[in-house]
Amino acid sequence: MLLSRRENENSDIERVLARLPFLSSLSTEELALLRTTFRKKTFTKNTMILGEEDTNRYMYVVVSGKVKVMRTGSDGKERIFAIHKRGDFFGEMAMLDGKTSPAAVVALEDTTVGLIAKDDFDRYLMSNSKVVERIIEMLCARLRESWLMLKVLSSSDAEQRVRTVLGHLADTHGVSDARGTIIAMKLTHKEIAGYANLARETVSRLLTSLRKGEEIEILDSHQIVLKPDFRRDDPAAV
Repeated sequence: MLLSRRENENSDIERVLARLPFLSSLSTEELALLRTTFRKKTFTKNTMILGEEDTNRYMYVVVSGKVKVMRTGSDGKERIFAIHKRGDFFGEMAMLDGKTSPAAVVALEDTTVGLIAKDDFDRYLMSNSKVVERIIEMLCARLRESWLMLKVLSSSDAEQRVRTVLGHLADTHGVSDARGTIIAMKLTHKEIAGYANLARETVSRLLTSLRKGEEIEILDSHQIVLKPDFRRDDPAAV
């Protein structure tokens, strides 16, 4: 029997929720109940999903598409803190302390997200001790990511900034194959520049150099492959 469009959408949201690490301990019935609390919204490319003033109201899960967590500096330059794709989530820290975050979330392409309000977050998640344990682990991972961004900003070497950003994206979104590690998302030079806090032209030049040195490969899909030689001198990769 064919499923209705709504049933297909609900199943899709449940599959995404089941892959979230801090929800892995929930049963099928608990996931289905949690799904009923989610509101689904679709945003077109470059649309603001979440402004700084709204960051303490909802947690968001990316059902499809891709978003960036960013802030525009006093110089008008965009600074990217993170990029999230299908199955990723954001806004969870504000659910815990009720405070807003100094960043906005913008759709990098047509994107659908699921939203859970703070009251529902507290009711269905914070009352589950296993979920709370996973959330603590998740916050530790977020802290490590913040340390990495401090490392990026503290380096005066543009190439090292780009290498650090690519290595981080490979760690969080990488898929290994015979060629190396594929960063499983399409990345523009502008997006990498926002992550590394560099000019787009500088990033383009450095990517060309890395490609000519056979340390990376750029696929037709605009995905980047980090080849084994990319991390040969990286102590963290040993």
